[in-house]
Amino acid sequence: MVPGPAATGPPGALGVPTEQGRLARLGLGSTSTLYDVARVAGVSTATVSRVVHGHDRVRPSTRQRVLEVIEALGYVPDGAAQSLSRQRKEVVGLAAVENRSPESVVEQTILLFVDEVLRGVEASVGKIGWSLLISFLQGGDSAYKRLQSMSGKVDGLLIAEGIVGSAELERLAARLPIALVAGSTDEPSVDVVDADNRAGTRALVGHLVEQHGRTRLFYVAGPSEAPDARVRCSAFAEALAEYQEAALAGSFEGRFSEFSGQLAARDILARPRRELPDAVVCGNDQMAIGVMRELMASGLRIPADVAVVGFDDIYVGTLLAPPLTTVRQPMRLLGERACSILLDRIADPSLPHRVELLPTELVVRESCGCRSGGPAPSSGPGDGS
Repeated sequence: MVPGPAATGPPGALGVPTEQGRLARLGLGSTSTLYDVARVAGVSTATVSRVVHGHDRVRPSTRQRVLEVIEALGYVPDGAAQSLSRQRKEVVGLAAVENRSPESVVEQTILLFVDEVLRGVEASVGKIGWSLLISFLQGGDSAYKRLQSMSGKVDGLLIAEGIVGSAELERLAARLPIALVAGSTDEPSVDVVDADNRAGTRALVGHLVEQHGRTRLFYVAGPSEAPDARVRCSAFAEALAEYQEAALAGSFEGRFSEFSGQLAARDILARPRRELPDAVVCGNDQMAIGVMRELMASGLRIPADVAVVGFDDIYVGTLLAPPLTTVRQPMRLLGERACSILLDRIADPSLPHRVELLPTELVVRESCGCRSGGPAPSSGPGDGS
């Protein structure tokens, strides 16, 4: 990818910053036209149009050069004109994080969370007979390049769990409709569908403190680059601060994997006995499973010595002994609603920006200290989300 006009760095495919200096001398900027792109790239306007509209009759090297010039010029095709002129591919793309954990684990979150999201997306595209293109990506510049490539093969993109930043999302959204699944609700350029992570996390804290008298809570967070992990972490801190009798007993940043939950438990066990928490709140179920297994292997009893709770409500949590108390988020519905919103925008790019929060619910089982399980409302102290 060649940076935008304001970027600096070593020369790339277009000779950055030499090329950007030339563009500035030509007086080209955010108002650049299709004709400007064709002139700088040294191709016909028909070729630029084919690249913009995702047609296949363009050499890969030519397509890449045109895309780089579009990036350097900041050229934004007219969305309404594209929707009228281009032929529909009848394909929706879904991009998700390949693996946030450096460890090799069989039961990765990506296989559980995205699998459920995928079922919801398939339900939406299946109703209209469209196809689905799926790609698992690593984060960073390589992810953006892959998304650029995907953008020419689909009518719209679903992006899960914060793979790229706001600037990259804005550039992608200028080319085709984008919807985020479990993304940051603060993104101004794309539609977003997310679970109400804040209400769910507050419900967990309220239940542990009010129903079970737990006052020393340890938090196992997800990766800071994941939007849902950031919201759950901040919601935990807000909820805990509302109970004068409760305090933070420590924290650990995990990777949404079971192994990182085990590492968090080892961090807990390394502390003096008097500093051990009486409850561990985890940013997802897989980390909670790792915490439970490691604590029980050390001889601690759950929930008699320490309560453990998670988030997501994956099926394996019901098979533990004791079964895991958690927050159920509607993973399949996340995919279904995000895809539905994306299809609406493909049909009408002029629709207003949309953010949709889906409700969560507290699912009470035995790992928190309750004797019988069942769903409970996901409301915590002062919850108004």
